[in-house]
Order: sequence, then C-alpha cells, then structure tokens
Amino acid sequence: MKLLPAVLIGCLLALPALAVAQDVKIDYDKAFNFAPVTSYTIKVGTTWGNDLSQRRVLEEFDQAIAAKGWKKGGEGQADIHVVLHGATSTKRNVNTFYSGMGGYGYRYGGMGGGTASTTVSEYTVGTLVVDMFDAKSKNLVFRGTAEDELSDNPEKNAKRLEKASDKLFKNFPPTAKK
Repeated sequence: MKLLPAVLIGCLLALPALAVAQDVKIDYDKAFNFAPVTSYTIKVGTTWGNDLSQRRVLEEFDQAIAAKGWKKGGEGQADIHVVLHGATSTKRNVNTFYSGMGGYGYRYGGMGGGTASTTVSEYTVGTLVVDMFDAKSKNLVFRGTAEDELSDNPEKNAKRLEKASDKLFKNFPPTAKK
C-alpha cells in the first residue's frame, strides 16, 4: 500500500509537463486554390522583443515554405504575403501535495492530522502565428498557430521551433475543397 502514494505523487508531478505540450493548429480558406502559387514574401509583423529569436523563426519558416517549391519574390511580384506574429505570456501551475492520514476516514483511527503543501510555479509560453495573404485580394488564406513552453536554453527552443514548423507545414499547401 505504500507504493500507491508514491505512484500518485509521480503522476501528479508529470501533469505540469503534459499541460504545456506543443499545440499546433491550422486553418485555411477552403475555396482558395494554392496550386498556382509559386512565389511569396515573408516578414515579421508583430515582434516579440528578441531579435535573435525572430531571425531564427523567420529563417525556419522561410526554409519550410521554400522546401514546398515556392520561390521568394519581390513585394510586387509575389503570389502570397507571409506575415509572422509572436507573443509570450507567463502561465502558472498550482500543485497541492497531501501527506499524513488526513481524509482517509475512520479506518486509521480517526480523521488524522494530515498536512497540505501548495506550490506555484511559473513558466513562459511562446505563441507564433503564420498568416498568409493572397497578394491580389489581400484576403487571409492560411493561418497556422504554434504554442509551446519556452526554455532558457536556446538550443531547446530551436528544436521546438523546428518541430512546430514540421507540424505547421506537414500537409502544406492545402488543397482547395469545393
């Protein structure tokens, strides 16, 4: 029976890691035909205050789009305008751990005198948005968002960025649906 509390505590400790798993979402104009698109421009629209990170994101997404066969064009020559937006926010995790016999009922000789300890941890979450606009109509035709916990380690963040890029552009360009 002593193993059960240890397993329970282990599961509770793992919950914060699950709460911040990378979240990637894609939406696009189902009527827009991406097939004739051959060129694009790309720029950062909303900065997030870290020039190094912005350049890494710009380069990663530029490479991902170019890998799909699109060519980088000039402002007046591109079929699609890609605009990147970024933001960070601080999130909080609250964990309460119980010890002792409190709450186990009369089986152990009364309600007992257990203790509870609550800890609050903060972490930073980064959100990237990839907007694509049709150069002719100026309409939004694609939006991809990626959200993940940021690390103090730039290499970890670079790996998370690459993973987000892979997910965002896995089935890109989307096919029009009539």
